Amino acid sequence: MNPEITEQEVSNKPATPQRTFADLNVSDDILQAVTEMGFEHPSPIQAEAIPPILDGRDVIGQAQTGTGKTAAFGIPAIEMIDVAERHPQVLVLCPTRELALQVSDEVKKLSKFKRGIRVEAIYGGDSIDRQIKSLKTGVHIVIGTPGRVMDHMERRTLKLDNVKMMILDEADEMLDMGFREDIEGILEEMPEERQTILFSATMSKPIMAITQRFQKDPVLVKVVKNELTNTNIEQVYFEVKPKAKVEVMCRLIDTYNLKLLLVFCNQKKRVDEIVEDLQVRGYQAEGLHGDLRQAQRNNVMSKFRSGVTNILVATDVAARGIDVDNVDAVINYDIPLDEEYYVHRIGRTGRAGKSGKAFSLVGRDEKYRFREIQNYTKVRVEKGVIPTFEDIVGLRKARFIDQVKQSIETSNDLNLYDDMLTALQHAGFTTEQIVAALVKRGMGIEKNEFSDQNLGHDDDRRERREGSGRFGDRDRGGRESSGRFGDRGRGEGSGRFSDRGTRGEARFGDRDRGGRFGNRDESRGEGRRFEREDRDRAPREREANMTRLYVSVGRRDFIRPGDIVGAIAGEANIPGSSIGHIDIFDKHTYVDVPRDVANRVVDVMEGNTIKGKRVQIEIAR
Repeated sequence: MNPEITEQEVSNKPATPQRTFADLNVSDDILQAVTEMGFEHPSPIQAEAIPPILDGRDVIGQAQTGTGKTAAFGIPAIEMIDVAERHPQVLVLCPTRELALQVSDEVKKLSKFKRGIRVEAIYGGDSIDRQIKSLKTGVHIVIGTPGRVMDHMERRTLKLDNVKMMILDEADEMLDMGFREDIEGILEEMPEERQTILFSATMSKPIMAITQRFQKDPVLVKVVKNELTNTNIEQVYFEVKPKAKVEVMCRLIDTYNLKLLLVFCNQKKRVDEIVEDLQVRGYQAEGLHGDLRQAQRNNVMSKFRSGVTNILVATDVAARGIDVDNVDAVINYDIPLDEEYYVHRIGRTGRAGKSGKAFSLVGRDEKYRFREIQNYTKVRVEKGVIPTFEDIVGLRKARFIDQVKQSIETSNDLNLYDDMLTALQHAGFTTEQIVAALVKRGMGIEKNEFSDQNLGHDDDRRERREGSGRFGDRDRGGRESSGRFGDRGRGEGSGRFSDRGTRGEARFGDRDRGGRFGNRDESRGEGRRFEREDRDRAPREREANMTRLYVSVGRRDFIRPGDIVGAIAGEANIPGSSIGHIDIFDKHTYVDVPRDVANRVVDVMEGNTIKGKRVQIEIAR
């Protein structure tokens, strides 16, 4: 199919007050549900996408998380269900189990007053026997991850013969995670006469290939880029020494008295390290990443939603689908390696018209990346001043005094403790010493290695010149990313790549990522340094069962690990997580791929382009 796409571009501003859900010709049952959920007016993506979907058109929705896209496809899906037919009529594919559960919960809320509609979420990590039993009882709307949907199809426990509407939610995420082959396999098994709805944050080459093959004359509805950032969110960045990031984060928590907080980083290992550091300092923190079992993930999210845990540290992929109200702030512990991840992250706070804060801890090697994020979002982020140790002590003292005053004014049983002061005085301590010791225990703050330091970049550069300190990758509290990042792959596994071959996560596809290294004059200077390093550096040893390929583009072509992974995974239909070490040199790149697919990769990539440059690829000698 080669659709002629009809485009409707809308701004991500609130819809005009005159337009209501009733204007969209939805049923009274839906109107009752959205009213109960607190929605008064449709969001822009809802207002523009719902009418053509209700008319039976195929639709491409280009929108970010937080724009209301679940209701944009959920409402029309519910409207077309025939309750009398007890078999799947709508199938929704989501990249992660968290998002599948979130979509399922919202669809159930929207269908609350549509009697008889049954919704089921199917995903890995949950009992497949329980899912089979539920599907056998008759389910109208199935929401699942591609892998688990394929499992049920192979078992014949999920039959798609009567599906009338197919929805791909966050299609770009699914492709980046290596689900392209599964998605195409599922679409090929569906009835020819169906409605296909696709939502994606980007319109990359692989996304367009799917729309051309599986959609008929779709309508494209998109939210314009320059309106993506929520104006209710106060954005501030801090230039921070790498090893001091945990310290600065704790100072921000104390300064702003943050009650519910999301912390994002780029590696699964980093999540565990930050959680341990925060817990040692007395904070209630939990981590969320792809290595956790489903029961563990459910437990972590339950504690965070209930407020038992007030700090959740997560990777981007693991956090997909998290929808928690009243998040005070988001902290970017690591600067994301994709601009759109930044938008996804900060969109977790400042929801429903409430205010929120987004703090970014920018290390030396992250400055250019953060500058590009500002260019992308068209928002100038203000530079903040790191609170000093004295600032934190002052705040803690003031709060402690308020707590003591409140206890004195409201408690009727303070006489129970009169004898304790007398006992301590008899032990030889003065009243001042006793009070000071109790205050110290109550405030829970002590001097540490950072107390008397300047934690910004300027002091860091002076220390490097004097040879008094190096705050590189070895320091446990806040390792600089330098291109290393986690949680990528089919489902939520891990991949291995960076411009030095370390392990990582990406979401780049075929999109042009040029300009990552600053202006051209700086790039030339950097290029000469890299050439010297390249002569001294050889590719790492190849892992077992892997074949090394030579690719004729490198750092001079502004190639990044995500460009290599996106091109190979997309064109050769292999999971991005299966790709091994990537060594990017000045003029060429070495990449390790599984031995059994090496020849296929060479064949499909020969003559292809990466970032607009035609490449030669062959098995390295």
